[in-house]
Parts: sequence; C-alpha cells; structure tokens
Amino acid sequence: MHVLMTTDAVGGVFNHTLTLAGALVERGADVSVAVLGAGPSTDQLAQLEAVRPLAIHQLEGKLEWMPEPWDDLRRAEALLLELEQQRQPDVIHAGSYFCGSIGFAAPVLVVAHSCVCSWWQGVRGCEPPAEWAAYRRMVSQGLAAADAVVAPSATMLAALRSHYGALPQRARVIFNGAELDSRTATKESFVLAAGRMWDAAKNLEALTAVAEVLPQPVLIAGELPPPPADGATAESPARGARLLGRLPADELACLRRRALVFAAPARYEPFGLSILEAAGDRCALVLGDIPSLRELWAGCAEFVAPEDHERLLATLRTLLDDPTRAQRLAQRARRRAEQLSPAAMADAYGGLYLEMTRDTTVMTCAS
Repeated sequence: MHVLMTTDAVGGVFNHTLTLAGALVERGADVSVAVLGAGPSTDQLAQLEAVRPLAIHQLEGKLEWMPEPWDDLRRAEALLLELEQQRQPDVIHAGSYFCGSIGFAAPVLVVAHSCVCSWWQGVRGCEPPAEWAAYRRMVSQGLAAADAVVAPSATMLAALRSHYGALPQRARVIFNGAELDSRTATKESFVLAAGRMWDAAKNLEALTAVAEVLPQPVLIAGELPPPPADGATAESPARGARLLGRLPADELACLRRRALVFAAPARYEPFGLSILEAAGDRCALVLGDIPSLRELWAGCAEFVAPEDHERLLATLRTLLDDPTRAQRLAQRARRRAEQLSPAAMADAYGGLYLEMTRDTTVMTCAS
C-alpha cells in the first residue's frame, strides 16, 4: 500500500501526519508526504525525515483557510496531480478540503482536522461573514467529491454535516493518536499550556488573566502574535503568564513531564493533540467545557466554561494546592491516552484505505 499524504506545518495537522505516517511505515506501507503552505521548520523537517517516508515534497503557497488563496491552490492542484502521476499512490490521504475535488485518479480520503465555519460557530457563536462564501463552496465540493471523509471526533463530524451538507456514505470518526513517553519526571507546581496566542479558539487569554493572581507560574508555549505593522512596541498579552514562544518538540515534552497541570480552556477544539500529549505525560487536565472535549475526556479532566475566569482560577488553585488530587486526575487521563494510540489510529486508517482500494478494484473490473 502506497499512501500519498498532504499536510501543512501548522500545529496539530503536522503532528498528526508525523504520528500516522510513522505508524503506517512500521506496518509496511509506503508513505509519500506533500507539505503545503509555508515549509516546515528545521525541527519539523528532521522529525518528518525520522519517520522514514518514501519521499517528502514541499509545495509553497497559501493554505485554503487563508485570505485569497485561490491562485496558490490552483498551482497546488497542478503540482499534486503531477506528483500523483510520478508516485502512483494507491490512496490519497488529504489534510485539505480542496484535494477532494481536484480529480485524482486514486481514491481520496479527506481528513477534517478543523474548518472555518465551525471555528466561527465555536468562537464567535455565528456563521462566518459573507467573504467566506467561496471557502464554504470549496469545502462543500471537496467533501462531496471525496471517496471517504474522516473527522477526529463525532462533534467535528456533526459540524461538517451541519455546515456543508451531506457527506459521502463512507464518513466516520477516527480518533487521533500519540506516542506516549515512558519517561517521567518529578512533577512541579506550575501550569502549562500550548497553542497559538493569536487564535481566539485556544482562549489562552483566560490563562493570562488568572495568571495575574495565581501564586504558581503559568507557562504558555506556542506561536506568539505578530509584531505591530507600524513597528510600535505592543503591550505583552501575557500579563502574569510567561510566554515561551514556539519550542522544539523535545523541550516542550520535557516541560509536560514536569508540569503538574495542563490547561486548555478552549472555546473551539475539534480534537486537541496537545491535550492528548499532556495526558500521556501525566498532567492533570483543565479543559474548556465544550462538546468535543467532553466527548474525549469525560471523567478524566476538570471542565470549565471558557469565559468563566473565576472558576478557572479556583480549579487551577485546587489542583496546584492538592498535588495528590491532581495526580489522581492525571492517572485517569493517562489511562485514557493509552487507548488513543498510534497503533489504533493506524489500524483504523489502514482498514479504511483497504475498503477504498477494494472499491476501486471492483469498479475497474466492472468497467
């Protein structure tokens, strides 16, 4: 089985690709990876090379959720079709919606990691404005034309149907997986978070607000907001929190092993790989009380309404002041994380690939 995977270097989509590609290669599959958008960092490229894919291709240009991406997407379509001719994959595993409808010869699986319409609903409580109409049409066309659609949670799958209409008959949930680290470290009394500071979905401003009065440190790893265009000095968005910027994977993992509490007070999160990784490193989880995170972590985390800063502060204080309670919660999270393994994810995707290729074989023989 040869799988051509498309991905990008932004956040959880890239980590998903790393983990799945590695697990598929271990099972004997050939995997080629096309990275769309801005090229991966040196650290990311080294991680990707370490999973031993058959080939890595970098296709520069705007991603489909960026403003006016259409010229870049047309170029990406042509390059991807050319790449398919060169590599002759059995299945296309697409991390972008536009790939569903560009006319690949191989069957196409579209994986819905997130989308603009569900982001607007989760973060702003409304539909996106009119300028996103072309994006909505593109997503609808990509989903409808795909041979299969996968979402990482039932919540996200339902959102696709709500915003974009009927999905292919082969539409299902496959949870993401993460490789768990057996290493441990002495837990320290601080809160860790990870995510893009500029993304309102992550709601990291809730943590910066409570950090002003929380005695213990609050550390936030992730991409920082861009500097002001006029060169002025921006007021730090962190206030009482400590912004670490984007960290190499090994440095972030070291912090997770030490952190007593991991907080993700999200307004919108289709899955949350950073949460899974923190659970694997035995952090007590404090999460936004939203349907997707309840679906995945009920009974294994403390949940707080995203806008309830007082409750967030009280919950963090309770866990930090009672390490025994925090560690009991962390053990439940770890047991749940053990169920969300790369092996389980790869087996589910591998089974779906086989279904799709069998369909193609039957159709070819019938014609």
